[in-house]
Amino acid sequence: MSEGAFHLTPLDVRRQEFRRRLRGYEPLGVEDFRVRVADELERILREKSVLEERVAALGEQLSAYRERERAMNEALVAAQQLREAEAEARRVVDEARTARGEVERQLAEVQRQFQVYMAGFRALLERQLAELRALDGQQGG
Repeated sequence: MSEGAFHLTPLDVRRQEFRRRLRGYEPLGVEDFRVRVADELERILREKSVLEERVAALGEQLSAYRERERAMNEALVAAQQLREAEAEARRVVDEARTARGEVERQLAEVQRQFQVYMAGFRALLERQLAELRALDGQQGG
């Protein structure tokens, strides 16, 4: 018989009848053996039941651990993305500082050039004014 087709239970062992012959088995020996087999089978079935419960509990634990692992992996990915975003932000800020420094340098140069222009323009205007006064003094005097 195949294993799947034949399931021996303790009750099967206890109720098993043996044929008796002229020189057959000793009934007390057979009965003692049946009791021991049935007891062992009951013990094995109880142990199997306990182990199945334990397997089920461990399966639930494993599912919980896998869920935690998934959450931790997501947190690690988020942390990595945050680090990358912080690095990008630092790079952008550094570029902005560099650009600001360049703009400030250019502004200082434009202000210097404006001051030079204004000084030259003022000198030109003063020469022109002096010439106009001189002309005014020649015509009035």
